[in-house]
Amino acid sequence: MPKTLEELESLRDKLRYQLLEVGDFQPGTIYPRFRRCGKQNCACAQPGHRGHGPQYLRTTAKSGRNRAENLRIGPELEKAVKEAENYQRFVSLCKELVDVNEQICKLRPVKEIRNQEELESLKKKLQRQFAGKLRRK
Repeated sequence: MPKTLEELESLRDKLRYQLLEVGDFQPGTIYPRFRRCGKQNCACAQPGHRGHGPQYLRTTAKSGRNRAENLRIGPELEKAVKEAENYQRFVSLCKELVDVNEQICKLRPVKEIRNQEELESLKKKLQRQFAGKLRRK
């Protein structure tokens, strides 16, 4: 793992570039589903039979609700699988980018305060900036 600030900044730039190349993506999980039809004489009613299928479903959670969508085998399924893979790639790159930025923030030097006037000026600036955000008792 890079240790210097320059190496970390270079790694951050590479990660940003990789994010640009991710392509189309959307969240969700795709999995095969087997089901039983309910007819007593059907093969799926026999013990040990997996059931009819597979049917491929994409499940997503949006606005607190779970949704399932049937996908057709062929180009529709291939497209959905590629988008789900791209989403996973996007998420992992974002996590890695956050980790690298945290390391950069820890290594970046803090600006030195040269005199008392600069300190007082900084205090006033911060008081204005956080005036509405501080809770008073």
